[in-house]
Amino acid sequence: MRKPILWGLVVVLGTGVALGVWRAQSGSPGAARGSGTTLAAHDANEGPVSVSTFVAERRDWPETIATSGTVTALNTVEIRPQVASVIEKVHIAEGQFVKAGELLFTLDSRADAANLAKAQAQLQRDQAALADAERQLARSRDLLNQKFVSQSAVDTNLTLVEGQRAAVGADQAAIAAARVALSYSRIVAPSAGRAGAIDVYAGSYVQPSGAPLVTITQLDPIAVAFTLPQRNLQDVLGGLKAGNAPVSAELPDGRATLTGRLQFVDNVVDAASGTVRLKAEFDNKQHLLWPGAYVNVRLVVRTLPGVIVIPQAAIIQGPSAKTVFVVGADGKAAQREVELIASAGTLAVVSGIAPGTPVVVEGKQNLRPGSAVQLRAADGAASGAASANVLARASIADGARATPVAAPQGAASQARSSP
Repeated sequence: MRKPILWGLVVVLGTGVALGVWRAQSGSPGAARGSGTTLAAHDANEGPVSVSTFVAERRDWPETIATSGTVTALNTVEIRPQVASVIEKVHIAEGQFVKAGELLFTLDSRADAANLAKAQAQLQRDQAALADAERQLARSRDLLNQKFVSQSAVDTNLTLVEGQRAAVGADQAAIAAARVALSYSRIVAPSAGRAGAIDVYAGSYVQPSGAPLVTITQLDPIAVAFTLPQRNLQDVLGGLKAGNAPVSAELPDGRATLTGRLQFVDNVVDAASGTVRLKAEFDNKQHLLWPGAYVNVRLVVRTLPGVIVIPQAAIIQGPSAKTVFVVGADGKAAQREVELIASAGTLAVVSGIAPGTPVVVEGKQNLRPGSAVQLRAADGAASGAASANVLARASIADGARATPVAAPQGAASQARSSP
């Protein structure tokens, strides 16, 4: 009973093996179709990889430091009266731009005008007395020559003349003082600027110890105050000494960017924060900068001459080094190790490649060393000529988007911001 079953199993297994060998030798249509599909996919992956390139350019790179600053007025004056009095008239409006010497307020000056008139009248009286004393002195001298009076009479008249001359001098000083007191009734602008809020009116009683009548703030030119870390001090001082330390101030909303010059570096480093205060001056004819506003500040400290500039998007961050893919003359990709020197926005300064080298910007994720490369239509034959223009446009665009980075301290590989 068991032998027929065993023989049946042997026959079935033998038949299966023979059928498998026959199908392997002859091949089945399904297997052939599957093999052909895999091969076609493999051939497609071996085709040229479409990439976008950028030609590395050699140029000067202005090295900058980015920070934030506060707009401050170069001149702010609080107007207060020098005498206690009553305001007679207000000659300006709130927010008005005034010129130096322009009349702002008029105070009640009747008492001072009366004192001036009194001093002038006293001067006239003393001048008349002086004239009479001088005539008496002249007569006494004539009589002395004729031996009709003694020398003591002449000396007495001379003393009287000198006393009257002193009285006339005192009267003239009193008139000058009265005029000074009278001038306090006219309050004029000590400098040009914009008037602030006015909280007094005609009839208001004011005094020197009270609140200011108005504040005059100079808006053009204007300054921007900011701080930098102590490690950047020597670079800043070098740029200031060379006279090529331009500063740009960008409004937070990006509406405008103004260019000024560094004017002041404080003579002490703040021990608590490790920073030094700086101030730059800007022309502000359009009044885009307003005192108290915050702005983004970028200070050029030096210029790196003849460096290689490429887009940051072309750099591949590896586990131990930074690399880029370049396109050789044979149309194949090669991987090069580079060193990042500086960066700002979309641009970067690197070493390790020569100027004029096509660097892969887009499509690098599909590349392997030795892969065939096909330039995209946007690059084409014009990629080399257009790269300089693209680089210039990107540099201008990055000027407003530079982010603050730490300044290098001896290590060329540490990135810094640049316009």
